[in-house]
Amino acid sequence: MIKVFGHKAPDTDTTGSAILWAWFLNNHTSQKAEAFVLGRLNKETNFILNHWKLAEPELLENLNENDDVVIVDTNNDQELPNNISECNILQIIDHHRLAGGLSTKSPLEITIKPVACTATIIYDLIGESIVKDMPENMKGLMMSCILSDTLAFRSPTTTPHDRDVVEKLAKELGVDVDDYADKMFAAKSDLSDVGDNHVVLMDSKKVSVGDKNLRVSVIETTVPEEIIARKDNLVKTISEIKESEDLDDILFFVIDIFKEEATVFIQNDFVKSIIEESFDVSVESDIEVLSGIVSRKKQIIPALRLPN
Repeated sequence: MIKVFGHKAPDTDTTGSAILWAWFLNNHTSQKAEAFVLGRLNKETNFILNHWKLAEPELLENLNENDDVVIVDTNNDQELPNNISECNILQIIDHHRLAGGLSTKSPLEITIKPVACTATIIYDLIGESIVKDMPENMKGLMMSCILSDTLAFRSPTTTPHDRDVVEKLAKELGVDVDDYADKMFAAKSDLSDVGDNHVVLMDSKKVSVGDKNLRVSVIETTVPEEIIARKDNLVKTISEIKESEDLDDILFFVIDIFKEEATVFIQNDFVKSIIEESFDVSVESDIEVLSGIVSRKKQIIPALRLPN
């Protein structure tokens, strides 16, 4: 059996793409597969699975060297199990830049395309004729992944193809895209019962900038004031995580989906210097609002610079 999974701290696209590709392998090839996740799901993803009456994938507890795996929504070994290169990696389906770090036992299929969402690539790999006959819950899941990763087309990562796929699926499903996306984002934004540690790590990626090892964490929300009100406790948690993971620091961005801006916490002089150098701003307080910044992949990580 092939194990299909994406990155740690799973979001909607990595979870949904694993489910979609496992469904395709089971129903349209001779291969058998099962979708897994590597961590706790966020509330948006739970809402989507419940809405489309889909089971949550099992948590992948361990990998063995003889396991056959397909990786979706990442190609970065830092976002995967420590022994991932010991497994039989059959395929990678992704929309991120090539990170390096993975090694394989044999040649594999790699599909990486510059679109906003892995589910968009899966749409292409499956083909329109099969997609048209997919169960409604699979179509709904595919549409949801793209809406999530594009922030309902607000993200600069959105391509015309992402939008076209959503419009086709929404028409077939009879779904009002704006209304449905608002419900997704409302679910995503309710973090009232989520602990500070999980808030910091729930959508977080490790990156290297120069000789510094950082985490870049983002929270996408329609009520940013609720997260900002927790700043003191979150900053304390950021410090604890930084020490436990031996990081140089954590950059924490609160993305306002509707205003299309990011508020970044400025917890020390090092973070202050990075934000000033990277975004050409003069930081005057313990938060900084960055207008027009909504995408970690396209706007935040590529911009990061260390001070001279």
